[in-house]
Amino acid sequence: MAITLGCIADDFTGATDLANMLVKGGLKTIQLLGTPRKSDVVPSVDAVIIALKTRTIPVEEAIEQSLRALNWLKSAGAEKFFFKYCSTFDSTDDGNIGPVIDALMADLETPFTIACPAFPETERTIFKGHLFVGDKLLSDSPMKYHPLTPMTDSNLVSTLSRQTSQKVGLVQYTDILGGPSEIRKAFDQLRKEDVAIAITDVLNDEHLYFLGEAVKDFKLITGGSGIALGLPSQLKSRKNHKEKIAAYKLPKVLGKELILSGSCSEMTLAQVNEFSKRYRTLKLNPIELAESNSSLNNAVDWVIQAKGKEPILVYASAPPDAVNEAQKRLGRDLASSIVENALAKIASAAVQNGFRRIVVAGGETAGAVVSNLGIKGIMIGEQIDPGVPTTVSIGNPTIGLVLKSGNFGSVNFFEKALKVMP
Repeated sequence: MAITLGCIADDFTGATDLANMLVKGGLKTIQLLGTPRKSDVVPSVDAVIIALKTRTIPVEEAIEQSLRALNWLKSAGAEKFFFKYCSTFDSTDDGNIGPVIDALMADLETPFTIACPAFPETERTIFKGHLFVGDKLLSDSPMKYHPLTPMTDSNLVSTLSRQTSQKVGLVQYTDILGGPSEIRKAFDQLRKEDVAIAITDVLNDEHLYFLGEAVKDFKLITGGSGIALGLPSQLKSRKNHKEKIAAYKLPKVLGKELILSGSCSEMTLAQVNEFSKRYRTLKLNPIELAESNSSLNNAVDWVIQAKGKEPILVYASAPPDAVNEAQKRLGRDLASSIVENALAKIASAAVQNGFRRIVVAGGETAGAVVSNLGIKGIMIGEQIDPGVPTTVSIGNPTIGLVLKSGNFGSVNFFEKALKVMP
């Protein structure tokens, strides 16, 4: 198998977000959950995305897993590579975005790349190096309350500079407006100044197409899924593609429906509230889960006893004050892992009892759920909302999956997702 583009994503929902963009652009794409073995057979596609769960793990582990994925992609014939992270640059001052970029650049022996998390369709834009969420600076958005990666600095140059030993620079919007030729000139100037990683301003989709042309010869590109908007046309021209490849026509999946939510984002909280107005829900409490096995056992029983005529929701999503209380009692890492493990075990029990259509909200939660289910790959279907496609697992049993990043989707997303799923 020879692929055009090899991608590494630092979480599972972000990987489906990227896959959605590539499929929409006409690249036949498959998403693999974790690095496959050399003996694993992968269908012939244009792009392969290896979804990892490396966003918040120790830096050394994130680097090791990312390099292992890179080596697999190289062995599969990829010559261009994409490192995908969140459009809100979710990370800490220790990493993991900067250290992974450093490791990938060193392995690929490439001295220059970009870092562009912008995704205007979901209101993530960059102006003078500052990341905006809607009309708010990242540091003023709800992301400052994120339980694992609180984002308190909207200046991406300074944020990334704290994570890497390499010099970080900026391509400002005035150069971006000039189109691909001016962007290349800005890249050349930054190289002369010994800059290795360039943050790029982006205010709209046209800027992403300009960037796609400007970086078409780069060996490594890094950013959010938005930057992938301008890549498929460049990659297809290289392979002399004249037709637009449609998204996979996914097989229809029948079975009971379950929504699992571990995200504590403002949008997911609104989605949980909206869904709760019409359907049965069960809220998990991380402190109770930590104190007794009965809390998880009761939740599993509640799910198994569902008749299946209507979808149900199990969630641990909570506002910042409740999250802070749980973290004070349990510690940040333990509070998070307890919730992820509980939702993963609930998912496993659900599948064993006939649930086949599952929506998961939250990148860390999605990683825990699909890993526990033993799913190795998914096919990508049509878009539900920007950044979120339908998917169907590869292997048995066949499971319809929607993996949603916390901040993505409309308020009625959960119900909408179940209607759009095949």
